[in-house]
Amino acid sequence: MRITGGVARGFHVSAPRGSEVRPTSDRVRSAVFQLIEGAVEDAAVLDLYAGTGAVGIEALSRGASGVVFVEQDPRMCRAISRNLVATGFSERGKIRRAKVEGSLQSLGGRFDVALLDPPYGLPGVSEVLAELDNLGLIAIGGTVVIEHSRRESFNQIYGKLYKSDNRRYGDTVVSLYTLGT
Repeated sequence: MRITGGVARGFHVSAPRGSEVRPTSDRVRSAVFQLIEGAVEDAAVLDLYAGTGAVGIEALSRGASGVVFVEQDPRMCRAISRNLVATGFSERGKIRRAKVEGSLQSLGGRFDVALLDPPYGLPGVSEVLAELDNLGLIAIGGTVVIEHSRRESFNQIYGKLYKSDNRRYGDTVVSLYTLGT
């Protein structure tokens, strides 16, 4: 896994040995950031189910002002920390070791972009999308990106979040939601 754009382009993201993480492929990550290119610069970003932090670090590399990483696995949190230090982004990244489902209420603030890369087939992801809207965590006009299996489907609307785009890359689908007014 490597960062595909921005100031840290080419950086190889480290992951713990033996981890069962399904990282976002370089191809899909690059495509995601092409889709949301204008939304990332100076954005407050939320990286849920962060894994190694590759997606959030990609956002930092492409100009995000800061990223909050939420990941429950302590080994992955250590990997995110190492990757932030190695890229020089440690001042702009915050790591929260917690289950996504139980941590949203305590996040506070609003995010311009939320990136969700849950394990394929994980139950409760629709509820997380609804909570992002219910708790007011997404700024008006903000973008939520969810990477999921083509075998999974998500609603068109979650409160004020509406599906604005859907792209397929092999078995992977990237769904974009935008927060309306």
